[in-house]
Amino acid sequence: MDAYDEDTGAGPGSETAAPPAVGGPETAALPAAAEGSSAFASDLTERSPEVSPPPRPEADPAPADPALSVGADSLQGARPPGGRGLSGEPGPPGGLTALTLPYQLAAALVLAVVAVVGAVHLGMVFLHVAPSNSASREYGEAMDGWIYPEFEQNWKLFAPNPLQQNVAVHARATVRTEGGHLRTTGWINLSAQDGAAIDGNLLPSHTQQNELRRAWDFYNGSHTSENVSNGLRGDLSERYLRRIALLRFDREPLGGTVERIQLRSSTTNVQPPKWSAEKIDSKPSFRELPWWTITSRDREVSDR
Repeated sequence: MDAYDEDTGAGPGSETAAPPAVGGPETAALPAAAEGSSAFASDLTERSPEVSPPPRPEADPAPADPALSVGADSLQGARPPGGRGLSGEPGPPGGLTALTLPYQLAAALVLAVVAVVGAVHLGMVFLHVAPSNSASREYGEAMDGWIYPEFEQNWKLFAPNPLQQNVAVHARATVRTEGGHLRTTGWINLSAQDGAAIDGNLLPSHTQQNELRRAWDFYNGSHTSENVSNGLRGDLSERYLRRIALLRFDREPLGGTVERIQLRSSTTNVQPPKWSAEKIDSKPSFRELPWWTITSRDREVSDR
């Protein structure tokens, strides 16, 4: 078979073959040409060596984290107390509603008592610091009984001339021994006991810091320099100071029963700084209170 088809009009002796006209009878030779190109490409593929891509190393599957292995059922059931889970279902109750009925009643009662006590305390303090009015005059005795001596309000810290003295409270007692004899103890520095308890203590108690000091200030504010009461709080301040001293003597090995108590104060001026030219007497001054007889009422409070 000849290399050229008869329909092309090109023979062995022709120099140039004319291109076929578009839309003419020569377009029938296009499929044959395409077939020849396919055969040529197939022949090249058969002659060229087959090159395959290098195999990929298969990565080891990552170990599963047990902490992240949460099933759908677990996710649907997980929900905060009082909230809603992923499935939209309400969670368990939170707060007081999570308690049983007896505990709910107890918690509600405690909250109510705290609210009432707080409101009463704020009202008492307001009436105490407010100017004199009808309510403070009508309920002055009840108000003083609530405020004094623990909640007394004063402005000594911001006074124009702050306290520049060291005041120490001393006490002594008359003790009846087991044999019936009376003897008087020496002076005991009660303020030094509080100072020793506070020194080096990172969290000293309010009692150690202020109980004795506030009791002595309370007495001075309700008595004259001759130890005469100048108001309705005089008797209260005496009983308060006497009970504090009796509690301190109960801690001492006195060898008998306390019958009487006497207190005094030792006041020493604070020395000025070295750069000051001010001269101050450093000799302490004393103020002695009268003897107080211990009553059965004082002992009842002391035994608690």
